[in-house]
Amino acid sequence: MNLLATIAYAAGTAPQAGVEAEAQNPLFALLPFVAIVGVIYFLMIRPQKAQQRKHTEMLQSLKKNDEVITQGGIYGTIVNVKLDTFTLRIDAATRIEIGKSFILGKKKNTENQ
Repeated sequence: MNLLATIAYAAGTAPQAGVEAEAQNPLFALLPFVAIVGVIYFLMIRPQKAQQRKHTEMLQSLKKNDEVITQGGIYGTIVNVKLDTFTLRIDAATRIEIGKSFILGKKKNTENQ
C-alpha cells in the first residue's frame, strides 16, 4: 500500500468494496479557503488600515512649533510646513527638510514634576 492509501484507511475514509462514495458539494471544498482569507483580513489587513488612517490624521494635524520624532530617531521642531515636506529645527542653527511620511509621531513629554 502506498502512503496515501494507508492514511485514508486509517482515517476510515477508504472506499469499501461494493459501496459507492457519496458526492460532496464542491462549495464545501472552498469553505476552508474562504475562512482563511477572512481570518487574514480581520487579523492583519483591517488593523493595518486603521493604523495607517490614524497616522495620516496625525500628519494632517501637525503644525508649526510641534515637536516630532522621525523614523530615523531624530527629534525636532517643525518650523515650516509645505505640501509634502516639513522643515525641522534640530538645533539652533541646524534645519533639515524631511518628507511628511517619515514623521513617526509627536514627541511625548516625559518631564518629571
